[in-house]
Amino acid sequence: MQGDGNGLQRRFRDTITSEEQLRSVVGKPTERAAAKVIRVIDEHTRRFIAHAPFVFVASADADGMLDISPKGDPAGFVKVLDERTIAIPDRPGNRRIDTFRNVLKNPNVGLIFVIPGVTYTIRMSGKAIIVRDAELRADMAVNGKLPEHVLVIEISHVLSHCPKCMIRSGLWQPEAWPDTSNLPSFAEVLVAHAKLGTVEETQAVIDQGNRERLY
Repeated sequence: MQGDGNGLQRRFRDTITSEEQLRSVVGKPTERAAAKVIRVIDEHTRRFIAHAPFVFVASADADGMLDISPKGDPAGFVKVLDERTIAIPDRPGNRRIDTFRNVLKNPNVGLIFVIPGVTYTIRMSGKAIIVRDAELRADMAVNGKLPEHVLVIEISHVLSHCPKCMIRSGLWQPEAWPDTSNLPSFAEVLVAHAKLGTVEETQAVIDQGNRERLY
């Protein structure tokens, strides 16, 4: 059962319940930070998207349950159709189509574009639809394989996000990366969560998908 947050409120003594309380600690944003939101995809944003091989897409269902889906492809896979519109191809996956099911009920989405080695990101938000126009799908084909669907988003907000989180995390600094020798494999996680099959069987399915179902 989804919680309503009241249990969390009872667990802690000092919680924030208003923006006024937040501002009393954080203060107000600088003029530069407050003014950096733009309403169109300008040349700087267009160039960033053209170099980005990865984007996170956040969506929500009718009840507000949130989902964040990672999308990756060769740099430039997200197409800028005009100064207010972008298109993201949908490649073969696990067929859950969480983002698509959410968009059918609630078109509002948020995005974060990431470029390896670049410490700032681009954030966007807007409203999405699911498209199957043949010309658009053909323009986003890889190895002759067309995406079955394209997520087309009308952008309403664009802003850059400062590098501090990347610097703190050491995300692009191999010497700062954590030791992952004790990390469970993807197959182990799937078996533990789905309670289906063995690790060996699941790993074989993953390997086959990675070889044959990228596009």
